[in-house]
Amino acid sequence: MRTEFHAQLDALNTDLARMCEMAGEAMQRATLGLLTVDLDPAEHALSELEELGRLRREVDHAALTVLARQAPVASDLRAVVAAVHITSDADRMGGLAGHVARIVRRRHPESAVPNDVVGQFSEMGSLAVDLADDAASVIVDGDPVRASRIRDDDEAMNDMHRRLFSTVMSPQWTHGVQPAIDAVLLGRFYERFADHAVAIAARVLFRSTGQTALHPDK
Repeated sequence: MRTEFHAQLDALNTDLARMCEMAGEAMQRATLGLLTVDLDPAEHALSELEELGRLRREVDHAALTVLARQAPVASDLRAVVAAVHITSDADRMGGLAGHVARIVRRRHPESAVPNDVVGQFSEMGSLAVDLADDAASVIVDGDPVRASRIRDDDEAMNDMHRRLFSTVMSPQWTHGVQPAIDAVLLGRFYERFADHAVAIAARVLFRSTGQTALHPDK
């Protein structure tokens, strides 16, 4: 019975990791569309999110089936509960990538961001993809060092977001109100994407130890 249960958990974790990878791939394509003013990768990102939603429904069903049939307790129960929450975080990461892609679509054939912040969005997009990849790896291997790195990278994303906001609010901003609104919204999408990666790392820690924070001393 326990062999079957752990096989089901392994399958759940594989699917959860794949959800994170798919969210990262969607954000990578959405960012490419944003930076190059190219609608094709943005549309590709949006189409991928349909598959991510389908996988979320399958994982949710599998997790609830494990709960109903196996009645896990203690650490095993934590693993299943964490899986249910991780599906939501990974799906939300994909949704945030979708928000980026929709702004690209809405502003096309014009660029959604002025040239003087393109470099900042390139950095944020690259970091977001790294965070998604790290979240996928943490789900599978539970590496606490990698989990801590996710938290550190989230702090870096927060710094980028603050720097972007300062740029938009600066008297030197000459691009008008609508580009400022788009830039602030886009920055928030990347920042929230990173927050969900941190949440996944924290849930993996909870799964393994029962702790609820990456850094309990903070």
